[in-house]
Amino acid sequence: MNELSQITPQTTVNSDTGAARFVGSIPEVYDTHLGPLLFQFSAADLAKRIDNAMPGAKKVLEIACGTGIATEYLWQTLGENAEIVATDLNEAMLNYAVSKRGALKNVSYRQADGQALPFEDGSFDVVACQFGIMFIPDKALALAEMARVLRPGGLLAFNVWGSLEQNKVAGLARQTIADFFKSDPPDFLTVPFGFYEIEPIRTLVKGAGFSAPDFDLVSETIERPDAIGIARGFVEGNPGILQIRERGEVDPETIVTALAAEIEALYGPAPLQVPLQEIVCLARKP
Repeated sequence: MNELSQITPQTTVNSDTGAARFVGSIPEVYDTHLGPLLFQFSAADLAKRIDNAMPGAKKVLEIACGTGIATEYLWQTLGENAEIVATDLNEAMLNYAVSKRGALKNVSYRQADGQALPFEDGSFDVVACQFGIMFIPDKALALAEMARVLRPGGLLAFNVWGSLEQNKVAGLARQTIADFFKSDPPDFLTVPFGFYEIEPIRTLVKGAGFSAPDFDLVSETIERPDAIGIARGFVEGNPGILQIRERGEVDPETIVTALAAEIEALYGPAPLQVPLQEIVCLARKP
C-alpha cells in the first residue's frame, strides 16, 4: 500500500518549535542533505536493534516518520512479512515520503498525531520513533499512547540526539546562523538536540507503563563528500529557513556559504569525517 490517509482535525505542534512547518522545499533538502549525515546510519542501527529484540514482528507502527528514511530501513531489515504503518503529523513530509518511498511493499503512510494515535489498543508488536519524540509537546501523553497501541510484550524503540556540545557540527550550525542576526536569531536546532538527559527520559518511559527501559549511548562518524551539502541541510532542511526568510535580513545562500567554510575548517578537506552522538532506548510493555 502506498496511499496517504489524512486524519483531521490535527493537534498542532507548538509553533515556537517550528516542528509542524516542514513545508515547501524543506522535505527534499532534509532528505537529500541531512538524510545521509544524520539519519541513514541511525535508521539502520535502530532497525537492526528492533529485529534483534523482536524477531518476526508482524505489525510495526512508526511515529514521526518524516520523509520515510527510517521507514525504508525498517522495511529492508524486518522483511516483507512485516506490515509497517508510517505516520507523521506533517503532511508535506508524508507527501515526500510517498513520492520517494511509496512503492515499498506492506508499507502505508498515514497522517497522525503522536499524542492521539488513531489506532486500537494492543494493535502493534513494535512502535518505533527515529528522532521524533523531541518535537512532541506532551511527551508523557505520546509515550502513553505508544504503550496503549502496543500489545503486551510489545517493543518500544526510539532514539534521540545527544546535546549540541556532543554533536559539534549541529552546534556550529546553530552558532553560525545566529551570528548573522543582531537579536533573537533563529534557533530551531535547540529542539532536536535538546532532549538528551537519560534519567528524565527514563522517568517518562517508565511513567507511561513500560518496564525497565534500556539506554545505549551510540557514537558514530559519518563520511560526507563535501561541506556545502552539510551546510545546506542545516540551513535549508528544517523550519529554521522559514524564520530566516521571514526576517529578510540575510540571503540564506550567504549563510550556507559561511557555514560550509566553518565546517570545512573544523573537519578538514573532503571527504569530511563528522562525529555524532545519539541515545537509543528500548523498552517493553509488560
